[in-house]
Amino acid sequence: MSQPLFILQNAASGKHRIREVHAALERVLGGARREYQLTLVRHRRELGNAVRSVLQRATEREGAIVVAGGDGTINTVANAVLPTGLPFGVLPQGTFNYFGRSHGIPEDTDAAVRLLLSAKPQPVQVGLVNDRVILVNASLGLYPKLLEDRETAKREFGRSRVVAYLSGLIGLLRERNALQLQMETRGRRILMKTPTLFIGNNRLQMESLGMREAPDIGTGRMVALALRPVGRMSLLKLALFGALGSLGSAREVLSFGTDALTVRHEGRDAHPIKLAVDGEILQLQPPLRFEVSSQPLYLLKPLPAHCDAQ
Repeated sequence: MSQPLFILQNAASGKHRIREVHAALERVLGGARREYQLTLVRHRRELGNAVRSVLQRATEREGAIVVAGGDGTINTVANAVLPTGLPFGVLPQGTFNYFGRSHGIPEDTDAAVRLLLSAKPQPVQVGLVNDRVILVNASLGLYPKLLEDRETAKREFGRSRVVAYLSGLIGLLRERNALQLQMETRGRRILMKTPTLFIGNNRLQMESLGMREAPDIGTGRMVALALRPVGRMSLLKLALFGALGSLGSAREVLSFGTDALTVRHEGRDAHPIKLAVDGEILQLQPPLRFEVSSQPLYLLKPLPAHCDAQ
């Protein structure tokens, strides 16, 4: 007998997406007589309690947890699911959907729901920063501020990849303060002044930027990427390199693969550091410890022959 599916949906994706997901669940899972329960979260503040309730029911019934939302919502639920070892599924509903796309999960809702009928739980690599899950990326410095600008633009102009890209370009033209960082990885110490530090745990995203270390992801390593201090026009040039998939060849970029990285902000270790994790803004107390989790996430995904590696 197939395990029941406990589905949690983020209502912030909009009324159209809510109806779309509900219709797909009824049409596909209902048509296949697959047992499921749907929990709708209407406000961000309700998400924590909803996740705990769904986890309890899924554990009691030996079911699988499925989240419908963007990478940020998926991250929040995955953070709670990881220690349990329960099967975890996603119905991508965000702007970029890097996590789902990298594992062969369709962005089309009907197709993603149909996949739940045949997908098998398979281990996928998870990154951590101070024990907080990283599925796609984590960053500090310039990138979190660009994300805040992007969310403001989305509220005014709507959710689309075009809006996200344009708001990012506009944000690059504003003056930023550089970070003075001390990084340590496996006995190697790096002192660097940089506008941003980016830790990637998603092979698809790193490949799209042209990072030569992208194949390391999924093999027990993540990719660290830092920019050397540059002016605003050089930042725009680097943004163009990224859009063209050649950022890894830029001289202004320092990048390396790592399975463990400790980061300190010189002179400011007593203060929390703002960082973005899978699109969500957090405040964490330094030092920041980035590492690959010893425990994988058991993702419901197509068999390896039918999807790209992470």
